[in-house]
Amino acid sequence: MPQNKFEIVEEPINVEVIRQKVMSRNAGAITLFIGTVREMTKGKKTLSLKYEAYAPMAVKMFEQIEREMLEKWPDVLVAITHRVGHLAISDIAVVIAVSSPHRKVAYEANEFAIERIKQIVPIWKKEHWEDGTAWIGDQLENIPYPQGKPTVEEE
Repeated sequence: MPQNKFEIVEEPINVEVIRQKVMSRNAGAITLFIGTVREMTKGKKTLSLKYEAYAPMAVKMFEQIEREMLEKWPDVLVAITHRVGHLAISDIAVVIAVSSPHRKVAYEANEFAIERIKQIVPIWKKEHWEDGTAWIGDQLENIPYPQGKPTVEEE
C-alpha cells in the first residue's frame, strides 16, 4: 500500500494519483468522491473559497475515519486528500477514493467518509462572494468562526 494515504495539500489534486493509492487485485469497485468549488451557494454567487486546516490533526482524523470504516467494512481501502489555500470555481477541494470487492460497500464507505470529514476534521473555509466574504466555520456549517478558525474557548 502506498504511503501518504491521507494528505492535506496546497497544490491541485491529481485524482488519478489518489485512485492509484487504493488499487488492489481484490477490488471489484473503486468509488471516487470529488468535491469541487461550486459557484452558487444558498442563492449567492461564490467567486472563490479559501480553506485552512490544522494539518497534523486533520491527517490523524483521516486515520480515525479509516479505522471506523474498517470496523464496518473490513475489506475496504481508503485514501483521502484535501486541498487548502485559495480555490477557484470548479477547483477540486477533496478527493476520497475507496476500493472494495463489491460496489455497494464502496459507495457506502465513500459516503461515510465525506460525512465523517465534515463532522470531525479540523478544516475551515472562507467563502468569497460577489457581495463580500464570510468564514463559514465548521464543515457542517453549524458553528461560525468569524476569525476563520476556533478560538481557544471554542476548541
